[in-house]
Amino acid sequence: MSPAILTIVISSLATGTIITMTSHHWLMAWIGLEMNTLAIIPIISIMHNPRSTEAATKYFLTQAAASAMILFSSMINAWQTGTWDITNLSSEPSHILLTMALAMKLGLAPMHFWLPEVLQGSTLTTALIITTWQKLAPMSLVYLTMNSLSTTILILLGLSSSIIGGWGGLNQTQTRKIMAFSSIAHLGWMIMISSIMPNIMILNLMIYLFMTTAMFCSLISSKSKTIQDTTTAWTLSPTLTTTMMILLLSLGGLPPLTGFMPKWLILEELVSQNLLPAAIIMAMSALLSLFFYLRISYTTTLTLSPNTTQTKFKWRFKPKHPTSLMMTFSTISIFLLPLTPLILM
Repeated sequence: MSPAILTIVISSLATGTIITMTSHHWLMAWIGLEMNTLAIIPIISIMHNPRSTEAATKYFLTQAAASAMILFSSMINAWQTGTWDITNLSSEPSHILLTMALAMKLGLAPMHFWLPEVLQGSTLTTALIITTWQKLAPMSLVYLTMNSLSTTILILLGLSSSIIGGWGGLNQTQTRKIMAFSSIAHLGWMIMISSIMPNIMILNLMIYLFMTTAMFCSLISSKSKTIQDTTTAWTLSPTLTTTMMILLLSLGGLPPLTGFMPKWLILEELVSQNLLPAAIIMAMSALLSLFFYLRISYTTTLTLSPNTTQTKFKWRFKPKHPTSLMMTFSTISIFLLPLTPLILM
């Protein structure tokens, strides 16, 4: 892809998200989402192979269906109330339709089937964009329409996403699919708390973005596409593999790492709202996710693959990818837990 076209595509992607995040009118929000979808299609199909074409088609069909549902729900609302204002969503059929459409946009279970397939068909860099930037526009709509959405449906979506996100990742060997199921589980936690404490949802989203970006940057630097690839990552950079292991444990939500913060705050809030069964299910589902994070951290750092060569390290060339972004986000993803009281103020 030529630099000029890439610039247009990336700027359209950014503009679409910003239009959705700043709009008050349903049609503007819909236009932003459509711009966003159309801009990412060429980025997904950049590789010119059948897998990427299939991934782009799947992504387009699911996102177009979700956008149509959003438009349909806003039209029903405008028909019944006479207003196109995003925050004024009072019709019941329209808010149920909107909840389902946003769940489909985000890849929440049971509308999650497209996400692992699309990530597997695209490059690691594209997978990073889909799991981070592409979540911002739907999440901002969830935040704007929070008072109108059904709390019961959101809690059920959160529970099913966290369970399926943990369960689906258990049998995977591809790092992109594992990150897709990790994304589904994290979004389940966010949606779970969204109608109870939106501030914690925003905090969780920020931490999720930091951790996922740092993890993908590590995978891109070490070119790890399968779990088998991670076993030889130590020859490239021992420091990178150690950071990767700690990042995986942070994604799993182990104290004293940053990933523990949102889980702790969400469970605390659920218990204080007397949602004990939900809190127990969420805590148990976090164990499922932790299992596959531990499996990757074990192969990355704690095992040595059988080597026939006598040399310990690969030839080290100048790294093609700048590592400043990775190190900044890795530091935030590991050391932020002691700042919890400051962040909550």
